[in-house]
Order: sequence, then structure tokens, then C-alpha cells
Amino acid sequence: MAEMTVELVAVERRIWSGEASFVLARTTEGELGIMPGHEPTLAQLEEAGVVRIDPVDGSPLTVAVHGGFLSISPERVSILAEFAELADEIDVSRARAALDRADGSDEEGAAARKRAEVRLRAAEAATAGQ
Repeated sequence: MAEMTVELVAVERRIWSGEASFVLARTTEGELGIMPGHEPTLAQLEEAGVVRIDPVDGSPLTVAVHGGFLSISPERVSILAEFAELADEIDVSRARAALDRADGSDEEGAAARKRAEVRLRAAEAATAGQ
């Protein structure tokens, strides 16, 4: 099986680093599936989205990611996020409460609502085994 080195780093910490066979991320241009040997690419991540990493060893990782960039070379993927949270670290009740509080009537409220929705989507995807 072909492998590539993947590193996901948020402003406050390194989230995950290792060998993977596949990465799925949503950029401002659309969803991008990445396998070893991918064409070099630099892309802006969607403001709030879910990233999936399929490690060579272990279960797929689902991560809620907010803002940042994705840098791809044939052997390496670097995901540099403003904020990122592994799905199994997400407190679902807090995310639901944040969604209920976010009114979405202004730009700040709409961004908070989107972040809460992405956190819930990541947590649900991880529990569904995706």
C-alpha cells in the first residue's frame, strides 16, 4: 500500500502526525481527496470543515477544522489549521449548546453556528465509523 506523511497542526498544538494512505479535506474550491503521489497543491481550507485521515495503521481519524491551509506534495500533506479538534475530543453536549446559542443573524453569529455544526458533524462521523 502506498503511503504519505501527513501532519495536521493547529495554532495551539500538533493534532496528528504519521503515515497515511488517504486524506479527505474541504477547501474553498471544493472537496479534495488526496492519495500518495498527488500533484503538488496549495489550497485554502474551508472556514469550517471536516478532515478525514486514513492512517496506514489504525482507524480513520475525523477532525473538525476551522480555517487554514493545505499543502500537498507527492509524498507529504501538511494541514495548517487555525483551530482543529479530533472528533473523539469533542464534547457533543457543549457543541449542541453552542449551536443553540448561535443565532446566525450577523457574521460573527453565522461563523459560530458553522463551527458548532462542523464539530457536531465530525463527532457524528466518528461514531458512525467513517
